[in-house]
Amino acid sequence: MSTTRRHFLQASGLAAAAGAPAGQASGASPSDRIRIAVIGFGGMGMGDTRYSLNVPGVQLVAVADIYDGRLTRARELFGDHIFTTRDYREVLARGDVDAVIIATPDHWHARISIEALNAGKHVYCEKPMVKDVGEGKAVIEAQRKSGKVFQVGSQYVSSLVYLKARDLIRSGALGQINMVEAWLDRNTALGAWQYSIPPDAVPANIDWDRFLGNAPKRPFEPVRLFRWRNYRDYGTAVAGDLFVHLLSGLHVATDSTGPNRIYATGGLRYWKDGRDVPDVMLALLDYPGSAGRHPEFTLALRVNFKSGVAQEQFGFRFVGSEGVMQTSMSGITLSTTGREMEPGYTIGTFSKAAQEQFLREYRRKYPERPASLETMLPEKTERYTPPRGHEAHQEHHRNFYAAIRAGRPAFEDAVFGFRAAGPALLANTSYFERRICTWDPENMTAG
Repeated sequence: MSTTRRHFLQASGLAAAAGAPAGQASGASPSDRIRIAVIGFGGMGMGDTRYSLNVPGVQLVAVADIYDGRLTRARELFGDHIFTTRDYREVLARGDVDAVIIATPDHWHARISIEALNAGKHVYCEKPMVKDVGEGKAVIEAQRKSGKVFQVGSQYVSSLVYLKARDLIRSGALGQINMVEAWLDRNTALGAWQYSIPPDAVPANIDWDRFLGNAPKRPFEPVRLFRWRNYRDYGTAVAGDLFVHLLSGLHVATDSTGPNRIYATGGLRYWKDGRDVPDVMLALLDYPGSAGRHPEFTLALRVNFKSGVAQEQFGFRFVGSEGVMQTSMSGITLSTTGREMEPGYTIGTFSKAAQEQFLREYRRKYPERPASLETMLPEKTERYTPPRGHEAHQEHHRNFYAAIRAGRPAFEDAVFGFRAAGPALLANTSYFERRICTWDPENMTAG
């Protein structure tokens, strides 16, 4: 695609939200209404708001952000009746908020999620669910105790493409999967997190201390706020931003709970703008076999922020014993071939007597068949595309509110979210500490 996901969400969110009457979608009775607040009204927060308000019966009542300009923008888009605040705790204390969208920098995800669940709110938390592996179990426990719906915002989980990929893998269309390749390359400045900095980014308009939270104390520096993904203090680098998307889609398609060994490498090769995270990362993850679900396989991940082509490159390649499947958000291509009739042989270095003995035994097991139409190996390519109008982002938000109304857990709950975030964060550990990391996907613990 010619623009990055966040840039698209920001632009389309502005256009759609500007026409939203009083922040409420039509077609639902007051008894069906779900009142939401957004905590973090940047590009993703604004995009998530747009998708939420497209769901009938969802109403925006409050916005929290530490930059006054975004609070002003929220009122411009949704009206002055929208409650706005720098302090997210004021949102959590409101009785007219049923659910919150958490779209803050990563280092706030776990804390606000736990406080929101404890306050009795349903939670949609942008990925990665946590910034540090040690935070995951606390979020899971908070969800369990609260009984509220918690959903992580990785839309691949709701994509018909990956649900269809799961069906094909389960049906044996690929035979046994032995390797998966996944890549997400970005080739623009915005794709590399070079986000715009507003001209009114001055201390009077920004609650700098609240932004820092438990991160190291630093003097006011707006680039760190508006390009926070570039810094380890607040973000989780390409692994937390993009690997976690790929892992979420993979876990849906393969019914996997996660890898048990992770190794990553890469470097800062092009965007040397003061950031302290890599713009190229490659990782190898070993997935253990699971009885009744999938055999062992190895996953190769790649992200490159400047790969010399004009468009973002994204995809999966599932390699099996009987076929190869390639996926993107726009569809699936499945290429398969028939099984070999016989394995063949290499006996030229054997003695003549050994060759003759080998051939006698071989032909008893594999009788010679004359060449015919029946002996030709069939090859075929099948393509699957989602129906017109299917939008994974929108479907993901629909699923969140459907779970709230039905009183059931969301599929991408805290356990699923941590099983995707944990290995992604360990890819960072492997990169920065130059070592192989281990992970127990069932118990969700790092070795």
